[in-house]
Amino acid sequence: METTKIIALDLDGTLLNDQQQISPKSKEVLKQVQDQGHKIIITTGRPYRSAIPYYQYLELDTPLISFNGALTSLPDQDWEHEREYTINKDYLVDLVHRQDEVQADFIVSEYRKKFFIHQQEPQNLEPQLLGIEKITKQHLLIPQKITKNPNAILFQTRFQDVDHLAQDLTHYYQGEMTVSTWGGPYNILECTPKGIHKANALKHLLAVYQKQASDLIAFGDQLNDKEMLALAGSGYAMQNANPKLLDYADQQIQWTNQEDGVAQKLGELFL
Repeated sequence: METTKIIALDLDGTLLNDQQQISPKSKEVLKQVQDQGHKIIITTGRPYRSAIPYYQYLELDTPLISFNGALTSLPDQDWEHEREYTINKDYLVDLVHRQDEVQADFIVSEYRKKFFIHQQEPQNLEPQLLGIEKITKQHLLIPQKITKNPNAILFQTRFQDVDHLAQDLTHYYQGEMTVSTWGGPYNILECTPKGIHKANALKHLLAVYQKQASDLIAFGDQLNDKEMLALAGSGYAMQNANPKLLDYADQQIQWTNQEDGVAQKLGELFL
């Protein structure tokens, strides 16, 4: 491959192993690929705040796509191409009122650098999931704090069929926000602004870098990656991917996220 590529990488269930880590091998392969001039773009459903540690670990200087495409930013810099979308806060209020119906252990209102949480089942929450060591009173969601539209809403559900619940909620809110699964080992759903997904943000970056979709390589494992894989000239589903994702991928790679699948495939393509 002679032309430099844009390489979009999902985190959970894709670049990250089940211990929520990027292996030293993956880091080294990504560095070698970057040194060839290709651009590594973390493209995640995670909030900005919990994606940043991985961005920093990889020593990236490229834009970061978080909140499933609701925020495209260049971390710690003013960037003329930044894009941000939010959800009407009324939907957050409604979802909190329906917490029993959706069997939510907790509901998180996410903003770029902060969050508020409504806990139904505190024992089912790992604070590290939110990038902190401990939940304190300042993090608790109370009506007086709902003054600004969030970038995203996360909640962990006890529903077994999370894909079905995601479809039901998207229909319930009449498409005004999109609900999708987060991927990885967690039973988490993420609500994002209407019509926003990872492919929207990647189309924006392709325009910024004056690239075509044929110059885009993407890796993912869950249904929130489907538009991204469909857009990419080369869209790769992990071996551990949701079977429903395969229709949108050009290929399912032979390795899982536990086997450094992204690094294995990139090594095959570039090294």
